[in-house]
Amino acid sequence: MKEITGNSSRVFEGHYSDLGDWKRGDIDYFVVPQRWDDYTTEEHAIWRDLYHRQMEILPGRAISLFMDNLKELGIAADRIPDFDDINKILKPKTGWEVVGVPGPIPVEPFFELLANRRFPVGTFIRTREQFDYIQEPDVFHDLFGHVPILFDPVFADYMEAYGKGGLKAADHKAVYMIGRLYWYTVEFGLIQEEDGLRIYGAGILSSPTESVFSLESDSPNRIKFDVKRLLRSRFFIDDFQDTYHVIESFDELFEATKPDFLPYYDEVRKLPTIQPPELAESDVVLHKGTGEYARKAAENRAERQKQKQEQEAARKAE
Repeated sequence: MKEITGNSSRVFEGHYSDLGDWKRGDIDYFVVPQRWDDYTTEEHAIWRDLYHRQMEILPGRAISLFMDNLKELGIAADRIPDFDDINKILKPKTGWEVVGVPGPIPVEPFFELLANRRFPVGTFIRTREQFDYIQEPDVFHDLFGHVPILFDPVFADYMEAYGKGGLKAADHKAVYMIGRLYWYTVEFGLIQEEDGLRIYGAGILSSPTESVFSLESDSPNRIKFDVKRLLRSRFFIDDFQDTYHVIESFDELFEATKPDFLPYYDEVRKLPTIQPPELAESDVVLHKGTGEYARKAAENRAERQKQKQEQEAARKAE
């Protein structure tokens, strides 16, 4: 088995996109020890400050079970949690456990971990310079954002089913489609509760700005969850969402993903991709967004692309 030791300072160095000699069944291939004792005082302080910031924002915005599950799991402000302590509580409740990984790993090993009820958590934490935004999922995003939702038995079943479905999608060249399901539910999903719209997606729960934007901005669309529509929906990884997909319950989410997706993939391949700000005729629209933020974001992306092309042209001319 390949040994991945990471680095002592835990600074994220890049994606592990190379499968190496990984094969299905080698679920520990990308798993690394957390090395909790190696976290520095400053790293614990960064966790504390991130935690306090989110706890000022999330009450009344996060799904109701989130706060209770944080407490029950012992995920608190004082220190980065020890994975072993989390697993002592999480595994008896749902059969899940968290395992350390050095950073984002290839999709098939990721799917296989989920299929075996093992949730990969990055062992590194962002720096002060990355405090407000980090694209790669660190230990705060993964533990604070994802794990409290995994404490719900129905959502836990959904995540296992997603992992198994992901492996099947990989066999049928549909990873990009099932990836959209993860993005718009597990990372950026909203749920309708009795007291109003709430957040359950980890990408929102761990973001101070998107926690407010997703619920309170007039700019994005908010539509009812529909699996086949979602599989057609493009997303951008480096900005707020232009459309949020809203579920009624985790039971709805789990039931909707029970059928065999292979006919869905065949159908979706014949249909045009839906761009993030667009609405489809079949959408059940809960809020039609103004698109103001989407237009500005598109302009910024176009400008960044232009600058990149100019820089590449200048390098070739040297």
